[in-house]
Formats: sequence, C-alpha cells, structure tokens
Amino acid sequence: MDEKVGVEKVLEELYNYSMFGIKLGLENIKNICEALGEPQRSYRVIHIAGTNGKGSTATTIERGLIEAGYKVGKFTSPHIVRFNERIQLNGVEISDEKICEYFLRVKEVLEEREIRGTFFEVTTAMMFLYFKDENIDFLVLETGMGGRFDATNIVDSEIAVITNISLDHTGFLGDDIYTIAKEKAGIIKAGSKVVVGDSQEDVARAIEDEKDDYTDVLKKYRDVSYRLDTKNYTTEIELQGRKYSFSLFGNYQVNNFLCAYEVLKTLNISEDVIERAATKVSWPGRFEVAGRAPLLILDGAHNVDAAKRLRENINLSYREDEVVAIVSVLEDKDIQGVMEEIRGFTDTIILTSLADFKRGLKGEDLLKYTDSFQRAVVREDIDEAYKEALSLGKGAVVVCGSFYLLSKFKGR
Repeated sequence: MDEKVGVEKVLEELYNYSMFGIKLGLENIKNICEALGEPQRSYRVIHIAGTNGKGSTATTIERGLIEAGYKVGKFTSPHIVRFNERIQLNGVEISDEKICEYFLRVKEVLEEREIRGTFFEVTTAMMFLYFKDENIDFLVLETGMGGRFDATNIVDSEIAVITNISLDHTGFLGDDIYTIAKEKAGIIKAGSKVVVGDSQEDVARAIEDEKDDYTDVLKKYRDVSYRLDTKNYTTEIELQGRKYSFSLFGNYQVNNFLCAYEVLKTLNISEDVIERAATKVSWPGRFEVAGRAPLLILDGAHNVDAAKRLRENINLSYREDEVVAIVSVLEDKDIQGVMEEIRGFTDTIILTSLADFKRGLKGEDLLKYTDSFQRAVVREDIDEAYKEALSLGKGAVVVCGSFYLLSKFKGR
C-alpha cells in the first residue's frame, strides 16, 4: 500500500475516535499503557500545564535540551497542518510510517482489552510507546486539557510546570481561577520540582494545596528586563547580567521564557546553551509572521487571554484602521470576549466558516457579535476571505480565533 494512502486511512480511523468526545479520566490510558509495558516510565519527564503558553514553554525547553546534546521527545496539541506535528523527536515530526505502526499497536490493545478510547487517549499512548522505542532521554509533555484527569497525567514527572491560568474550557474545568488552577496543579507529583509562571493569589493557593515548595519565576526573576523588537519580531531579554535574543515575540513570552529558563537551569543546562537555544525556538500559529507585504500574522488566539495578548502585540505597531482580521471561533468559546479583544486592534473583520470542524461555526453565525466593528463582512470560503482582506490594502492581515482556522488557512 502507498505510504500516503496508508497514513490517510489510519488517520481517518484515528479521528473517528473523536466521536467518543472529550473524556477526562485516567482509567483508559492506565489500562492501555499497562498492556504496552508502561512505556511512560522509560524516560525523564517535564510535564507542562496551563491555559496559554504551554507550547511556547515546551518548545523552548525542548530546544535547550537538544542544544545540550540530549535526545528529546516533545508532545503538544493541537496540530496546525499535520497530525505529525504533535509528536516530535529532536524537533523532527514523527513519520507517516511510524504513525501507522504505532496506531496499529495501540489499536490491538484496545481490541484485546475492549477499551473504547478517545482520540487523545489513543494518540497519547502512541506517543508514549514511540518515545520508549526511540530511547529518548527526556520527554517534554504538554497536557491536552486541564491536568489532573488529562490522559498525559500517568507520568511521574521530574519537573511540573504551570505556565499561567485564565478562564477557558469552563464547562470541563470550572468557572473560576482557583478551580481551574486546582485542576492544572493535578499534574504535580510528590517528587516533582514545581515551576510556576503565574503569581495570581488563587493560583498560588491551588499550587500550595499540592505542594508547599515551588518556584514562582515572576518573583524569583523580578529583576528581568526586556525590549520588544518590532522590526524582527523578537523579544530581547536581559536576565542576571546576560542577554537573550528570544525568537518568540510578546510581553507574555517573557513569562514563558522564564519558566523554560528555570527548568533548564534546574537540569544544569548552562547559560551559553540557553542563549543559543533562545534564538532557535520556533512555534507556529502563535504570533507567526507568515508574510511581510502586507504583514501577515497567524495566531490561534482561541480564548480571551490569548486574544488579549495578540491585541497587545498588534497595538505596538499598528492603528486599528491599518489592520484587517480574518476570524472564526468555535461555539464553546467565549466568543463575545474574544471579539472584544479583536476589536481592540482592528475596526474591520471578515468572518469565515469552520462549519466542517466539530464545534465550528459559519461566519454568518458570528455576525451578531460584531456590532462594534466599523465593517464586518462574511466570506465563508477561506480563499475568498483572504482575497477580500488583501483587496482592502491594509498594513496588516491577522488570521485568528481558532487553531482550526489556521489549519484551514495554511492548507488552502
């Protein structure tokens, strides 16, 4: 069978597990991994939870460990264009051939034990087993949602990182900061070193419910200074007498850098290595500069906190009348809140469709949230939406509101 046809068939079958929805709980993944020989116990684990910043922090840690000479696995979600993005070995995506191999191995266990696994549980088990076979030194592991009952949370992590906490997935995790933080802090194990990038009182209380001894990087490195380079879109950070040119852009990226820095220092990675690594970090779909004339920014901005951070970045260089946004948002998000943040950097919005994705909406469904915009139009087709945006002659085009939208835009 042709490899491409093979992986497409396997991925179609894997995505069918999505019909079992989101299932917070560890029974399935424990049973699967027990049958596979407990692969998650084969390497040192850095486990990362938080509302936003998980991927940026994970990728910075990954790059630092690679620069230090370690063999590193990384697991993140969601993917933007290809499923392969979720599982990376030393920065290289898992091959189509390996996806097929490890899906079939996990599927065999599901059938033998009569387990009705979800998409995320099956993907997590595939990842754990793949990295065991690859004999990695470290796994940099991002939770899918929450923490305590997330399928990734059967590891015994050496370091647990909580990046930040804001309101998201409230239907699953709770509707206040303390309750959500409590779920995220569920990744903390008795032997874990704990690193936190959020100084909110309710976050601290939730962390301390799990462990008294932890490092709040915002307090430990309160002397940090930085400058945003709006020409090269880098963040120039000065910390403890050294300068780091961080290739990710934004005020909030300083917090992510500090979390990664603390993890790497805990693992005895030198400042020289961290300095080299900082310039090489790449994290698509998070203020990703995809074009320059006009400036084209791709950003998931899928919740209010992420949309606020996008707004802050855009406001550094552009007035609202110089920007057009192409937007779609999933139905279970705080659509009004996200739209208010988008209105903070543009007066012109083009709404497009994600109706072909689960929980996706048509552009027409979003019109009722756009009364404050000077101009709001619907172009359900993503190509038509982009053509419309370019025709306006603005200085910047921003595609935002959902990672599914970025996937659709990149795959057009």
